Amino acid sequence: MDLLLWRHAEAADGSPDLKRELTPRGRQQARQMAAWLAARQPAQLRVLASPARRTCQTASAFTDEFEIVPSLGPDGGVADILSATGWPDAGAAALVVGHQPTLGRLAALLLSGQEAEWSIKKGALWWLSSRMRGSETQAVLRVVIPSSLT
Repeated sequence: MDLLLWRHAEAADGSPDLKRELTPRGRQQARQMAAWLAARQPAQLRVLASPARRTCQTASAFTDEFEIVPSLGPDGGVADILSATGWPDAGAAALVVGHQPTLGRLAALLLSGQEAEWSIKKGALWWLSSRMRGSETQAVLRVVIPSSLT
C-alpha cells in the first residue's frame, strides 16, 4: 500500500481555526505540489482531507474528488489516520491532506516504530509504501519533497 502524507499549504493566521484559508503563497504551493503529484500518482488513489478549509483548498488543487474525514481534523490523532486509510492492508493507495503534528507523528511511528515529534513542513509531501519482509510489515520511505522543490 502507498500512503502519501501531504501537509496543507501555507494558511493565514486567524480564528476560528477550521475556517483559515490558504494565503496566495499557499495556493501556489498547493498548485505546484499538485502538478508534481499528478505526474506521479499511484493508481486507485483515494484522497482524504481534514474538514479544515485550508486542507480542502490544498486537496482541491489536486482533485475535486476527495473525501472529507472529520477525524482527520487538527485534533485528530495517528490512530485516526491509520483507521481512515486502512494502512497497511487497504487495496488502494491513500493521500491524506492533513495537519501537524499528527502527520509527523505518523511518519515517525511508521518509519521508526515510535511516535515522535517529526516536522513535516507546510505544503510538503511524504510518500511511504508498505512491504512484507518475512512475516513483518515494514514502511519504506519513497519520497520526501518540500513545496519549495516542486
